Amino acid sequence: MASSYILVLTLAFASVYASPVPEPLLSQLSNTSFGPVPGQSSLFSTYNGTAPPFPANITGAIVNTTMGPPGPDDLLFQNLLAAEWIIFSFYQQGVELYNTTAFVNAGWSNTTYQGLVQIRDNEAGHLRIFQDQISTNSIKPGPCRYKYPFDSPSTYLAQQTLIEVASMAFITGLELQAKLPVSRSALVAIAATESRHNTWSLINNWKSTPFAGPSDTVYPYANEILDYTNEWVIPGSCPPENPIFPTPRQSLPQMSPATGTTSVEPGSKLVLNFTRTPDFKQGTQYFAVFFHALFNMSAPFNTTNLSTVIPQEIEALGITIVVIADKEGAPTKQNVIAGPLVLPESPVALAMASQ
Repeated sequence: MASSYILVLTLAFASVYASPVPEPLLSQLSNTSFGPVPGQSSLFSTYNGTAPPFPANITGAIVNTTMGPPGPDDLLFQNLLAAEWIIFSFYQQGVELYNTTAFVNAGWSNTTYQGLVQIRDNEAGHLRIFQDQISTNSIKPGPCRYKYPFDSPSTYLAQQTLIEVASMAFITGLELQAKLPVSRSALVAIAATESRHNTWSLINNWKSTPFAGPSDTVYPYANEILDYTNEWVIPGSCPPENPIFPTPRQSLPQMSPATGTTSVEPGSKLVLNFTRTPDFKQGTQYFAVFFHALFNMSAPFNTTNLSTVIPQEIEALGITIVVIADKEGAPTKQNVIAGPLVLPESPVALAMASQ
């Protein structure tokens, strides 16, 4: 009898929180007490279903329900929520496409799929947290449709590593934009969870060191990294109410290591490909600026063969973020004319970055 009762409750729970829900419930998401609460509900840690969990099963932009000036950090969390939809959807696609057997047959651990499911649950919780940080005077962005560059369990895991390291980089940068102490605290808390995701991936999947040195990398112009993730958004697929992502958007040329790159070790030559040619002005000296840990280093950038040399002094741990700038050190975001490029130390993730 008890087991039957538990089964009924489980099915009822799944029907509400992991299946399509009528659109009128979108307005209810403006109420922060509506639905499971991250940190109080186990949904965001232990849900094992394939269907998207709450709030990802309620799709569409949530329009403002009150009028007035936006909250001090509404824009920051609008950008972050739009980015989180990209991250959540990546994990949701993996959960739907693959299973434990698929990863085992591809040579990965029999715990890999379950770890990805749990990260998917965490990311659903992040959606709700970011929705709740946006005031009812502002629109809460909804999901677009996304296409990611993976076609197998192995390339999926390589992309997962790249997404997690990029997440850490833009969250630390967004903290510089936060106006409220509570917003900065929320970002630190989310970054700590994302760091655990990346650590799990490095240890469980790649059997490599999770250590990144005494400090992870801070990149001050977080919106440029958010813009980098736009390449996975299918044009024209976003809810019309969504704000431009990110706001403000520079729409810089993106870059990747040239085909055949096998190393991004300090001291090695780095040749770059661009999605479109940057606006190089004759007579101007350009620099490749390498952000690593809490500092950056600049090296001359050759605009003829599109090459530079990675500074020898950079410690070969963690990630390095590279931009092309018209001034040494890229002191402002306006000095950045191309990028950013996230260079992880993992050779497999590097291969993904080169695609």
